[in-house]
Amino acid sequence: MARRPRPSASEGQSLQGLTVSPRHMLELLRETVPPVHPAGLPFILAGLALAILGRNHRWPRRTGLLAAGACAAFFRHPPRVPPARPGAVVAPADGLVCLADSAAPPAELKMGDTPLPRISIFLSIFDAHVLRAPVSGQVIAVQHRPGRFGSADLPSASDENERTSVRIRTESGAEVVAVQIAGLVARRIVCNARAGDKLSIGDTYGLIRFGSRLDIYLPPGAEPIVRVGQRAVAGETVLAELP
Repeated sequence: MARRPRPSASEGQSLQGLTVSPRHMLELLRETVPPVHPAGLPFILAGLALAILGRNHRWPRRTGLLAAGACAAFFRHPPRVPPARPGAVVAPADGLVCLADSAAPPAELKMGDTPLPRISIFLSIFDAHVLRAPVSGQVIAVQHRPGRFGSADLPSASDENERTSVRIRTESGAEVVAVQIAGLVARRIVCNARAGDKLSIGDTYGLIRFGSRLDIYLPPGAEPIVRVGQRAVAGETVLAELP
């Protein structure tokens, strides 16, 4: 009996009865591993460069690869599917709901000092730090205010830390404010939204490096439907319903 020739790498490899070609493996990898936000590419490339330059030495090679892998994980940009129902306000960030109260919006937005419903989300270094629009609407103001770099999990961080506020007005006239707050390690706020931009719910508009907090101010009458200690998923977890 003639022996069956072994398939070449280009023809595919058999795994438990399934034929997996290199092209299929690449497509599977793309579907399994989330893409990376462009802001993370310089950090990933720096780690890879260190690994290449120190390829003949154990510690530089390992350090470079570990740094590149850690940065790729930090700057991951996973796909999200926002809810379709009208009036939903979704979480702008992955993280832990650390506060649900009422407070005056950032003074630099000049919205007055009447307390509004507020929800705060704390992002650890293990959370995805890509930020998403909480509602669909037009950006009517973006304001940056310098400040401290204290621990972002403290209530005082909302008032004292460096921050960037984005004010969004929906078609119904309701206004939602998302405030990026720098933390003890996070010293770089990236906000790509500009006044006049139109955002759809779940759109990516920025990020914070590395570990931070995000405050959401809701219009009067909006009721938060999340509780302190709950995990939020950016672009998907509904924080509140607009009145």
